[in-house]
Amino acid sequence: MANIVIVGTQWGDEGKGKVVDLLAEFADIVVRFHGGNNAGHTMVVNGEQFISHLIPSGILQKKTCLIGNGTVIDPEVLIEELDYLKSRGIDVGLDKLMISEKAHIIMPYHKQIDIAREKMKGDKKIGTTGRGIGPSYEDKATRRGIRFVDLIDPEVFREKVKTILEEKNFYLKEYLSSNPLDLDDIIDKYSEYAEILAPFVTNISLIISRAIKEGKQILFEGAQGTHLDVDHGTYPYVTSSNTVAGNACAGAGIGPKEITGVIGIVKAYTTRVGQGPFPSELFDETGDILQKKGAEFGATTGRRRRCGWLDTVILRNSVRLNGLSGLAITKLDVLGGQKFLKICTGYEYDGKIINDFPANLNILSACKPVYETIPGWPEDISNIRKLEDLPQNTKNYLDRIEELAETPIQIISLGPAREETIILSNPFS
Repeated sequence: MANIVIVGTQWGDEGKGKVVDLLAEFADIVVRFHGGNNAGHTMVVNGEQFISHLIPSGILQKKTCLIGNGTVIDPEVLIEELDYLKSRGIDVGLDKLMISEKAHIIMPYHKQIDIAREKMKGDKKIGTTGRGIGPSYEDKATRRGIRFVDLIDPEVFREKVKTILEEKNFYLKEYLSSNPLDLDDIIDKYSEYAEILAPFVTNISLIISRAIKEGKQILFEGAQGTHLDVDHGTYPYVTSSNTVAGNACAGAGIGPKEITGVIGIVKAYTTRVGQGPFPSELFDETGDILQKKGAEFGATTGRRRRCGWLDTVILRNSVRLNGLSGLAITKLDVLGGQKFLKICTGYEYDGKIINDFPANLNILSACKPVYETIPGWPEDISNIRKLEDLPQNTKNYLDRIEELAETPIQIISLGPAREETIILSNPFS
């Protein structure tokens, strides 16, 4: 029996969706444990592309998918995603999808506040997606949030919304110069959502506990990346939840002893969407080539991703923070054609070399990457399915990543499709 956590090691967009979809074949249950619809996972199955935002990627493998209490959920978006998957012939019945009764709900005022705040900040905006994720987590932390257990109880729901809406409307109108919201409009709309989603709502923690006792295998699906973690990332240019592996326990309702392995997804180069420091970012033709060849646009927002060389300072930071047992390297094929590759092995700051990731953003922004240069490879490797068939320079690049990260590579992805993968060691075997 194995219970595996999948996390991103960079700033998100590492290709977690593909790896979760791939490994879901060997799992019985897939659990999303944090975040909201500010994340997007892209999967390619039999030449068809699927994009999910809330429903775990394991749905394409016909697995039982659970959305944990650590998530914040926009009911409208979830219903749209259900309809989208059904229209694509994917089974999302009550035996395939379940929602934690303790998961918090994104309300209209959360989205309106999110957008109005970013507009007010102007050049100092943090790059939020404007989907209400942060404001929803704020209300959760201040004990004013509304959960699914509240949504499906009409009297409780109305009373809670009525209590908080007066304050939210004052804040929207008087401070953010935005329009107030109407109580009855919210109640009417969310009552419709409740009717559709109520059958899916249950105690996720109990389901996971029973599954573990029955010897079933569970895959925990993270969103975003380690360096967007609200505690350990480039704060305040982060998301509003804990993205590290430890949050799989809190966000799903299980104890840490149940986790048997943690796989960190590493894009073969580094990307970042939105604002915030990025030491290895490229502003030249190479950066443009990686961006175009790698189709580096956000699955959720469509925003262009900033591109740079692989940064092993943040990779080592992720290894420590997540307790990684293995790595999955993605988009290795995108590096084909580069005469030379660079790996960031440290930072230069104030005339000194530092090898740890600084918390002070002024220091991080002033850091210059220290590069190690190794030969690239001209070949197209996307059709290769065995490690021994890869060009020697490709294998050298992978070996160097393992050495610097002090963590074994278990999976190599050479394209978006399931079959474009080399599995060196299956974490579920």
